[in-house]
Amino acid sequence: MFRSKLKTILLSTTILIVAISLISFPRESVDASIRGLNMWWGIVFPSLLPFFIVTELLIGFGVVTFIGVLLEPFMRPLFKVPGVGGFAWAMGMASGYPAGAKLTTRLRQEKQLTKIEAERLASFTNSSNPLFIFGAVSVGFFNNPHLGILLALAHYLGNLCVGLMMRFYGKENERSRKQERRKISIRKAFSALHQTRINDKRPIGKLLGDAVVSSIQTLLMIGGFIILFSVINQLLVQLHITSFFSKGVEFIFHSIHLTEELSIPFISGLFEITLGSKLASGVEEASLMQQAVVTSFILAFSGFSVQAQVASILAQADIRFKPFFFARICHGFFASFFAFLLWEPVYVRNHFAESPKGVVPTFFANENSWMIEWLTIAKELGPLLTIIALIIYILIYFKRMKNLRN
Repeated sequence: MFRSKLKTILLSTTILIVAISLISFPRESVDASIRGLNMWWGIVFPSLLPFFIVTELLIGFGVVTFIGVLLEPFMRPLFKVPGVGGFAWAMGMASGYPAGAKLTTRLRQEKQLTKIEAERLASFTNSSNPLFIFGAVSVGFFNNPHLGILLALAHYLGNLCVGLMMRFYGKENERSRKQERRKISIRKAFSALHQTRINDKRPIGKLLGDAVVSSIQTLLMIGGFIILFSVINQLLVQLHITSFFSKGVEFIFHSIHLTEELSIPFISGLFEITLGSKLASGVEEASLMQQAVVTSFILAFSGFSVQAQVASILAQADIRFKPFFFARICHGFFASFFAFLLWEPVYVRNHFAESPKGVVPTFFANENSWMIEWLTIAKELGPLLTIIALIIYILIYFKRMKNLRN
């Protein structure tokens, strides 16, 4: 009872402080809100919407079940999750946060995962996508395409370690069952695909409409969280709370021989990965290796903004958030460790290789590479795609409301 009352007081006080801060710093709040809106409007929405819609269609047509049957012999022994987890893992890496949580929740709603399996799967299927690591962070912030290979290796190796570690999660609560050694069977996989499609009675038009509506609703929620945490991060700076907590982080960084000036980017990155990574890249007092280690932790921890998005998505099923949060902390330490461990063999040797080509593909070093061209096109067409998608969403929504009234 006492803990419940204390929680009520803390939550009420926190919201009151945020409300007063918004009134006290209106200009800074609006600027931060616009920054968050621009990020969602021009990048997040157009880049994630196709993945979300296609994912919904793949589930409805049974393709995910097909892939799950094929990957069962690999995913079950390694991560103690069904084969469909392999699809969620691949889509999570390809499209970035929070696609893995979205797909895991859908699989749990479809009863293709147990509660424990869903919590395991959610812990290692949410990661940064390669385009963000190479394009936004290494090229955009550090102006160093070679650094992207180190950051990506550290990030995905850390994610793999999290998956292997979380296979032991919930072992005591899981029913013991005899593990059969299954072989890959194309016939069985196709049979499962066909049965899943037959069981879904929705016509193609209805299935497509549901996919668009569900995906846009999720992205609207994500946009709200991005704007909210962008404002909160700015308010923490204005209230000097970020600098206050950075004092404790400075002591920790000093003890592990990291530059103390990286403490404020680290604290900012705990809330929002984009801002934290950008600030870390601008600390001139730190060596590039130190910047890479801190940035790797920020990317792996994913920030409270992304975690709030994931928590909201996981709450749509009976998937608990605590295992995911624990996994993000572990992922941060794993990624930082790999960034430090691989610095010499991956970055230094390749970057300063005598060969003009080295090991790094030339398209990473070319300023006119496909990556930068894609980012430029995305920035130009992103808002237009967002407007078109929202118009389609509104038309579908009003059409369905009209049909319900009739």
